[in-house]
Amino acid sequence: MSQSEMIVLTDVVLLTAIVQRGTSDLIVQAAQEAGAQGATIFHAHGTGVRQKRLGVLGLTINSEKEVIYIVVPADQADFVFERIFVSAKMDTPGMGILWMTPLSRMATYVPHEIAARFGLHAESRNS
Repeated sequence: MSQSEMIVLTDVVLLTAIVQRGTSDLIVQAAQEAGAQGATIFHAHGTGVRQKRLGVLGLTINSEKEVIYIVVPADQADFVFERIFVSAKMDTPGMGILWMTPLSRMATYVPHEIAARFGLHAESRNS
C-alpha cells in the first residue's frame, strides 16, 4: 500500500463495555465466537452513585474495571452486542455497562487481496 492511499471503512460500529476486573477474557472470547475479530482491553478505576446504593444492600462492587473496545461490521453489531451482554451477566446489578457507537469512518491496514474480496477501495489523500 502506498503512502498516498488508505482503506476507509464506513459501515462499522464500536462496542464499548465497562466490566468488573478479571472478566474481560471471557467476554472477548464470547464476542469472537459471535464474529468479532479482536478487542482492545485496558484497565480503569470507576465510582458512582450505584456503588453507594448497592453498598446499603450489603453488596460490594470493586472499583477496578476493565474497558473493552470491539469494532465490528454494522450488520453483526446487534448479535455481538447481545453475546457480550449475556456473557458479562449484565442483567445482574453492578456487573457493567455496554453501549454501541456508529463510526462514521475508520482506517486501518487492510491487505489488498482482502480489500478486493470485500469490494473496499482505497481513498486517496494528499500527504
